[in-house]
Amino acid sequence: MPKKQSNKTAPSEAAVTGKSARTPRVPFNIDRFVDTLKTHYHNWDAPVITLIASHGGSPFEILVSTILSLRTKDEVTAKAAKRILSKADTPAKLWTLDEKAIEKLIYPVGFYPTKARQLRRISQILLEKFDGRVPDRMDDLLALPGVGRKTANLVLAEGFGQAAICVDTHVHRISNRIGYVSTRTPEKTEFALRDQLPPRHWNIYNELLVAFGQVLCRPISPWCSRCPVADMCPQIDVKKTR
Repeated sequence: MPKKQSNKTAPSEAAVTGKSARTPRVPFNIDRFVDTLKTHYHNWDAPVITLIASHGGSPFEILVSTILSLRTKDEVTAKAAKRILSKADTPAKLWTLDEKAIEKLIYPVGFYPTKARQLRRISQILLEKFDGRVPDRMDDLLALPGVGRKTANLVLAEGFGQAAICVDTHVHRISNRIGYVSTRTPEKTEFALRDQLPPRHWNIYNELLVAFGQVLCRPISPWCSRCPVADMCPQIDVKKTR
């Protein structure tokens, strides 16, 4: 006898695997994200390095200020940079100062004895190898004492106007928090952003996210209730908000 056709439908993948069905994730709209931050940016303080660059700071002034800014709050960096650069705004002038004099001028930035030593050595190298000028190549910058990828990219972007992606703690944290990248270190974030961030956003991305991160998208308990891009953000790894 012919078999009766069953009215039962085939089991779903969820029933077979035990996994719940998920709605496919919509790609993050990075253009809308950046444009929205640009609209609100005037309400926040610009990062100190951006301010120095906007006032005509030379590549050397950008380099010195960026080194001072590492592990240091912007308000401390701004005052220290003003003191040291008023005395020595070129490698030749900085080289004439001894380490103790430099320490006194840049105190209380973080690790000021180490930074004083690095700045004097950098000045010597620039004088001996680069005719007293800051090089505009990544490899040359990375060879300078105390200069990592963050500093080198910031000098290239702000000092020379080159397309560069500077990734500090704010850029790393926020890029992962919004789900645009999924990385564990700032260096990996930089290369992930190089792969997917449209070049038109490269130079402004750090400037926007640093200001955004200092004011609203804080490391702990961010101000999500005031955030202009809260509707876009999945709040990855955020435990508490305000």
